[in-house]
Amino acid sequence: MRSFFVFALLSFTHLTNAQITPEISSWILNTTGATGYNNIPSNVQKVQYSDSNVYVSASCIPGYDIGPWQGNPNIPKNQNFVFKITRFPKANNNTPISTGLGHIGVWTNGVSIFNPKDGMSYNNQNVWNQNAIVVEGPSFDNCLGHPAPNGEYHHHLNPRCLYNDTLSTLHAPIIGYAFDGFPVYGAFGYSNKDGTGGIRRMQSSYQIRNIIKRNILPNGMAASSAGPDVSTRFPLGYYVEDYEFVQGSGDLDEHNGRFCVTPEYPKGIYAYFVSLDSNLIAAYPYVLGTSYYGLVPTGNTGPGSGHNTIRENVTSYNGTTQIDETVFELKVILFENPANSVLSILVNDNAPNNLKLALLNVNGQIIHHWQYLQASSHYVFDVSGFETGMYYLKIYNESFQQTKPLQIIH
Repeated sequence: MRSFFVFALLSFTHLTNAQITPEISSWILNTTGATGYNNIPSNVQKVQYSDSNVYVSASCIPGYDIGPWQGNPNIPKNQNFVFKITRFPKANNNTPISTGLGHIGVWTNGVSIFNPKDGMSYNNQNVWNQNAIVVEGPSFDNCLGHPAPNGEYHHHLNPRCLYNDTLSTLHAPIIGYAFDGFPVYGAFGYSNKDGTGGIRRMQSSYQIRNIIKRNILPNGMAASSAGPDVSTRFPLGYYVEDYEFVQGSGDLDEHNGRFCVTPEYPKGIYAYFVSLDSNLIAAYPYVLGTSYYGLVPTGNTGPGSGHNTIRENVTSYNGTTQIDETVFELKVILFENPANSVLSILVNDNAPNNLKLALLNVNGQIIHHWQYLQASSHYVFDVSGFETGMYYLKIYNESFQQTKPLQIIH
């Protein structure tokens, strides 16, 4: 028996005349319901914007084939992210903000950008930090990505399946945004910062250090604890502290970017560039340096981050320069009620973000809970482990809740 139910919630209608700028239009929108790994919706499911921010809803699954990951037992999962990108990034004139573990930005296909570290250090002292490209490199797939323990598929370096990274005659495209709001480009840019001089590869200003002992940090200070001597087991480059920033040795600063003219920003902007060597092999620091150039708004970084709740009037971007009226209306379609082994639901395009779904028994007790359901997404949940009987489904957010009877049969 095939049935469905619909929840409806009208929040507001808003019409904006905001200009469609690159931070709105650069994303790879999934407008066809296409799926990627394990039939998870791929690329970016929705882009919404206000006068100040852009909200990017993404599964963290790309549209191209990924895997396998040799020696990596993790499996990519739908992350249901809603990233918030400021439309007016600002330089940080105070102490730089470190690019911590986990996502530090997002590629234009909704996949996470990670920094060069793998989260492990010598003797767990957090002094000599392992280079993920060296230590975890064997687990990267052909697109140079892999899943984290939480199922978050990501790249620590150039995402070569995302764009043509060998095209050296044209300025590279925007391939992502860091969480300070500044764009990330491929490796090729204008020779001169003013947009003149032709096209060439932007070179990192980080160099491998000439060391045998690991007792001095790149800043010249004595390390609080020594690392292992350079050896076959621990070659130079095994730790990120094996590199040092050498001012003027390349085109890019310590954050791995520069202020320059680009095709999308003819008046100039600070921009990060991925680092490739002359053989187009990833070079340290790969994407961003050890710190951001700009200020980083809250919501995207730290434990459990990347699930921003929209608290301002926004407009949906539909992939063209057309500006549509946005109506927030919740419609959730439940297929297969009674459900056998899976619960299949579809959330409509104009639904609010970050919905929660709870499965309740007949006494009203929550026995399972799902969160971060996003608009324009189809979800399939395994209910084979629940006993046959009557249940209730509750879908809700901060201002709305609704329930519907659900029967599970086996």
